[in-house]
Amino acid sequence: MSPEPAGVPAAQPPDPVALIRTRGYAVLLAMVAILGVPISAAAFGFLALVSELQSLTYDDLPDALGFASTPSWWPVPLLCVAGLLTGLAIRYLPGTGGHKPAEGLVSTGAPTAAQLPGIALAALASLGLGAVLGPEAPLIALGGGLAVYAVRLIKPDIDPGASAVVGAAGSFAAVSALLGSPLLGAFLLMEASGLAGMMLGVALVPGLLAAGIGALIFTGLGSWTGLGTYSLALHNVPHADDPTVAEFGWAVALGLGAALLGAAIQRLSLFLQPRVERRTVVATAAMGLVVGVLALVYAEGTGNSATQVLYSGEHAMDPLLSEGAHYSAVTLVVLIACKSLAYCASLGSFRGGPIFPSMFLGAAGGLALSHLPGLNLTSGFAMGIGAMCVAMLKLPMTSVLLATLLLGSEGLTVMPLVIVSVVVSYVVTLRISAPPAAFTAEPHTP
Repeated sequence: MSPEPAGVPAAQPPDPVALIRTRGYAVLLAMVAILGVPISAAAFGFLALVSELQSLTYDDLPDALGFASTPSWWPVPLLCVAGLLTGLAIRYLPGTGGHKPAEGLVSTGAPTAAQLPGIALAALASLGLGAVLGPEAPLIALGGGLAVYAVRLIKPDIDPGASAVVGAAGSFAAVSALLGSPLLGAFLLMEASGLAGMMLGVALVPGLLAAGIGALIFTGLGSWTGLGTYSLALHNVPHADDPTVAEFGWAVALGLGAALLGAAIQRLSLFLQPRVERRTVVATAAMGLVVGVLALVYAEGTGNSATQVLYSGEHAMDPLLSEGAHYSAVTLVVLIACKSLAYCASLGSFRGGPIFPSMFLGAAGGLALSHLPGLNLTSGFAMGIGAMCVAMLKLPMTSVLLATLLLGSEGLTVMPLVIVSVVVSYVVTLRISAPPAAFTAEPHTP
């Protein structure tokens, strides 16, 4: 870059205190508060629809067809249909179905109004029919897009900076209660967006306001409809003793193992992604078939439900922890293998978020290692979640909070262990991870 010409003062960064004192900022907060209500209600409706689709397609449909219970082979055709529908939405609707989960949880800005239907339909087909992904990425995109669309209807000439803040606040509102706490959702978005410095407060306050309002709406709608809040929660957390020297050793081992597994999952999913994009509809259906077969293999091989391999794993973590002592180490290893491969196939082809499957895999890994001497079940569960989350998301603070706040009071006990496992996993992941460009630089024309 060339130096500034003589006599021309350098551009001064905006003064955050002065911005907060302006009338426009107060108007922005009021606008965000108002928009938070319908956006969080829409997010609640989206999650309710995903839940109903899962129940309808996995339980009710086999019953209607005359099966006494859902057959173990049922995920194979179900996921093939999921891939077909998702591929059609990606191929023919604007926006290519939104965020590509194989590339991580990255901030790409709010989608346009024309892209919203494609994002919603691709996510519904993926999440509702069994893809191994979570709802957070579609919710972030839909919340931000709806907020920006609504505010531009009201004020077409809105400043681009203010529009970006409104879009971020809409995303805050949409994920406000998903992770169990509006603060956790806000922290996730803050760290993922790379906000820093004094301007953080200016951009974050509207988002926190929207997240608080969204959490209230989620709670109110959950109580009024009887559907619950769709928030991540654990209800029966076994007691964790104070950390031991042996457990700090396990924290290092878990961090290293999670980094290696996370790098393998990322590399395979990024390897698959451009190849799926060459024949989007057919290849996505084929990836759905792979996920369904993996679920069938697990169900037939262990006698457990195929749903432990399918879906995000958000609602499967609570029974996994409460019944963890009843799972053999071999069963958990088979579950990790099948879920990891299904996760790779889903990341490289379907649409959704990467958080919950990574949490489930880490939790299962920690439980498997707790069968060995020197590792408490709850400590292994928490360390596995933190280490695997940071391996996939590369957000260390969010990963520590996800693993500890989820456990309630026991989370404070295991927090030092979680921090060690997260730091080890984060450092190793950054050293061995390949950039997405290494896998996507193969142009191809169908």
